[in-house]
Amino acid sequence: MERVVVIGVTGAGKTTVARRLCEILDAPHVEIDALNWQDGWVDTVGTPEFEDRVREAVSGDRWVVDGNYERTRSLTWPRADTIVWLDLPFRTALARLLRRTSRRIRTGETLWGTTNRESFRGSFLSKDSIFLWQLKTYRRKRRAYPELLADPAFGHLTTHRLRSPVAVAEFLEEVGRG
Repeated sequence: MERVVVIGVTGAGKTTVARRLCEILDAPHVEIDALNWQDGWVDTVGTPEFEDRVREAVSGDRWVVDGNYERTRSLTWPRADTIVWLDLPFRTALARLLRRTSRRIRTGETLWGTTNRESFRGSFLSKDSIFLWQLKTYRRKRRAYPELLADPAFGHLTTHRLRSPVAVAEFLEEVGRG
C-alpha cells in the first residue's frame, strides 16, 4: 500500500482515516479540500491551478489522498494502488457530520490553512449547506462507486470497502500490524 485514495460520502470520516493511514504508512497526506478551497470560500475546482496542485501532490511515490472530487479522479485513481471506501450508513455519516460541524462552529476552527470558518448560517441555513450537500449526494455516490470500481481502467486497484465504524477500526489495526 503505497498510494491510497480514501473515498466515501460526506461525513464518513475520510480525512480522519487518511490521517491515520499516513501515520501508519509514514506517507504524506493529500487533502483535496485543502488544495481546492482558498480564503473567502473561493472554490478553485475546474481551474488549471487546482489541477496543477493535485497533479503535484500525487507526483510522489507514496501518499494518501482523501476526497471525492470527480475532477481529481483522473489524476489520482490511475496512480493509486489502493482504494479505501468508507461505505457507512447514512445515520453514521450524518451524526459524524453534525458533530464535526458543531465543533468547528463552536471553536471557530479555521480550515485548510485558510481564513475559512464554518458558521451556523452557512452550515445549516444556506443553499450551500454541507447538510443539504450530504442529502443530495449520499445515494448518488453510493450507487456510483461500485460501477466506477468495476471499470477495467481501475482493475489495478486493491479495494477495501468498509461498511461500519468497527470495520474501519479493524482495517486500520490490520494495516498497523503490517
